[in-house]
Amino acid sequence: MTGPKAFATAILLSLLAAAVPAKAQTPLVEGIQIGLSTDNVSITAGFSGADLTIFGSLENPDPLVARQGRYDVIVVLEGPPRSVVVRRKDRVLGVWVNLDSETFENVPMSYSVATTRPLQDITEPNSYRQLSLGASNLYMQPADVGDNPATIEEFTAALRERKAATGLYSENVGGVQFLSQNLFRATVRLAPNVPVGTHKARAFLFKSGVFIKESSAQLEIRKSGFEQSIFRVAHNYSFFYGVFAISLAMLTGWLGRVIFRKD
Repeated sequence: MTGPKAFATAILLSLLAAAVPAKAQTPLVEGIQIGLSTDNVSITAGFSGADLTIFGSLENPDPLVARQGRYDVIVVLEGPPRSVVVRRKDRVLGVWVNLDSETFENVPMSYSVATTRPLQDITEPNSYRQLSLGASNLYMQPADVGDNPATIEEFTAALRERKAATGLYSENVGGVQFLSQNLFRATVRLAPNVPVGTHKARAFLFKSGVFIKESSAQLEIRKSGFEQSIFRVAHNYSFFYGVFAISLAMLTGWLGRVIFRKD
């Protein structure tokens, strides 16, 4: 009887095992990583701008979502934050003079954006505001928060327009391209007048319009050659640099007078 009992016991255990719900597997969470081919860029006086390539990858992407093209990536290269003074000029008695001004703190000196698609096709405007993503959603912090809100808004718009006009704030739609289901390449623009200092590269991953995750890396932009020496002296020995500049201007003026004087 041992055989039939063992067989019945095995069947009973199988039925009990089938009745117990299987433990749900934790779904893998998508992530994003970026890497720079170099962590520093040297520029000279003849620098006329350049394209910087940033490579990245998705972690644990859903193959179906990837095939349907429902992953979007936005890459931002954000320049060092500094204080900026915006002035408004007006004509007074035939002369242009500065009438009003507004100071903003911690303003990114440059802001280059690359996207897989137009921003309006990726997610809702409220998501960009929450993430402070995009030049139009950057918070420009006024030094005096007690100023008239309408005046602050006017100067904020003027600051963004000036940055865009000089190429420091730019947008490259289609600048992010997927090389495979999980690898992508982003191209951001370095303006000819790109500021030196520590820049921050940030990548934002969206899935079907929903923000998933962010990754970042740092890039150092610095001057090189003779320009770097002048830059270092001007910042480390500002007093002596000022005296030298004034003396050089006076000497140049005196030499010009001597050479071109009429007897």
